[in-house]
Amino acid sequence: MSLDEDGSLSTVTAFLEKMHRLDALGDRALRDALLFARSQPLPVTADELAAAQNVHRNVARGRLERLAEVGLLIPAFERRKGRGGPGAGRPAKTYRVAPELTAIEFPERRYEQLIGLIVDALPKRARGKRLDELGAAFGRAMAEEAGLTPARTLTAALKCVCAALARLGYQARVADATRDRGVITSATCPLRPLVRARPELSVLDRGMWSGLVAQAFAGADLGQIRCETDDCCHSDRVDCRVKLTLRSHWAYAADG
Repeated sequence: MSLDEDGSLSTVTAFLEKMHRLDALGDRALRDALLFARSQPLPVTADELAAAQNVHRNVARGRLERLAEVGLLIPAFERRKGRGGPGAGRPAKTYRVAPELTAIEFPERRYEQLIGLIVDALPKRARGKRLDELGAAFGRAMAEEAGLTPARTLTAALKCVCAALARLGYQARVADATRDRGVITSATCPLRPLVRARPELSVLDRGMWSGLVAQAFAGADLGQIRCETDDCCHSDRVDCRVKLTLRSHWAYAADG
């Protein structure tokens, strides 16, 4: 076991944190509360969870607090518009989904290491292109599993992508969108643990997002969608930020 500079046992600490999370997820009520939080585009409150699960707000608050204790949610206070009744003027306590940096599993499957070894075995000359294609195929498979229905505008397509990911247990929301570009943020990006372990595999992540959007936007070709994920690995404390741009048919044809 390794000692940190302050003398703490980092290996033991990490192990105990993981066990606490697994213990929380073993409770069905807590697991359902976490899935509810992940299905929402914005941080949730005890009142919202209580209404969704048909329980008293004190029960809902207890579940959210337990998830916050084990690091799966991050509490904060914010003023919400449209609140009425006693205490309406006070900031509401909210809970947002914490960035998921590693897979929650026991024992560790070490899939990141396995995938890294497989990638290292690919010929370097065409590795980037092949990873992009594999990522896009993974995105299409996720879209099919989630029952994603194509939309006719980019804004609607991005919302469909976020809704599809929510059905699979991931949190994502549309932070910004126009006719030909948009931004999705996600605390639980499906491939973040892999990219965090192997940053050079970000091309696989970009392919996945492009594949998802191509499936969600009716009439769009995969080659028209440009994806940037440069902001995903700069800090473990913030959500992934995925920038997507739709190139015109003419620009795409010129590049081809």
